[in-house]
Amino acid sequence: MNFRSLILIISFVFSLILAGMNFYYERDFPTFIFILILSFILSFSLLNYVFQKFVYERIKSVYKLIHNLKLGKELKDALGDHKSDDPIGDAEKEVRDWAKQKASEIDQLKAQEKFRKEFLSNISHEFKTPLFAIQGYIETLQDGMMEDNPEMAVNFLNKASRNLDRLSYLIHDLDEIAKLESGAVLIEKEKFDLQVLIKETLDDLEYKANEQNIVLDFSSKGNHPIFVKADRKKIQQVLVNLIDNSIKYGKRNGKTSIKTHPLIDQILIEITDNGVGIEEKNLPRVFERFFRTDKSRSREIGGSGLGLAIVKHIIEAHHQNVHVRSTEGIGTTFSFTLEKA
Repeated sequence: MNFRSLILIISFVFSLILAGMNFYYERDFPTFIFILILSFILSFSLLNYVFQKFVYERIKSVYKLIHNLKLGKELKDALGDHKSDDPIGDAEKEVRDWAKQKASEIDQLKAQEKFRKEFLSNISHEFKTPLFAIQGYIETLQDGMMEDNPEMAVNFLNKASRNLDRLSYLIHDLDEIAKLESGAVLIEKEKFDLQVLIKETLDDLEYKANEQNIVLDFSSKGNHPIFVKADRKKIQQVLVNLIDNSIKYGKRNGKTSIKTHPLIDQILIEITDNGVGIEEKNLPRVFERFFRTDKSRSREIGGSGLGLAIVKHIIEAHHQNVHVRSTEGIGTTFSFTLEKA
């Protein structure tokens, strides 16, 4: 209901009451009609003037301000002309929309704040663990172990070196993911044979798989080349991270399978292991930075905890999709798509 309809109703009710009171006492129908019409005209004119002068123009001004600010205009330009037949209703709608938008923004800020706190806590823990270990080894060596027990000293130096490597991996991966998120890393697409890249990656990781007695099996339909259009180095990084992950969490004497499936204009790549699997409640979080499903075993295995987050960013930078499905105790499958060349 707009303001004119409201004025009409108020004027009619007022006129009816006034004329009705006169008719109750005078019982004169022509006079009743005359008073009804005259009071309606007068009351409508007066109310319309009052609304226009003191209510309508002010509400219209507020509505223009709200509307223009929502459009992103500067405050000095926000009071420009904006035509509306129902500024009161429009202002109500604008305020409701604005309130919903702000509520959504507040929820997003709360989620980001929670994520920031978790990230700072995780990164602090990731750095402290190797740093404290290195500090302990060095302090022990400084206390005279080099002379007292040279063999143990060499062992401590090797452990300190491994922890330094872990710090180096962590810093490298943090730098990598920061560049990916900021868009500083450009995706340089080229046409290449995906089968060749997968075989190269498997050759590079074969020694790791042999240490766990894990068989790396690559099968595709036919031996024909599978040409894709992507950044070859980045996709190799994706394959290394996913296959290395399957080896780390696979069962000893197990198997990791790599399969390719042609789609309409994409190629689907699947990496499947028969390892420990992931709990269903943890599946939505596996691509988060530093998220570990089994923290004690994950840190024993090593790694920066950023590998899957990097995978997600690389695939999304290609405007493709990456997914995970898993059954605890049976195994896990990571899959992603690439554009056909």
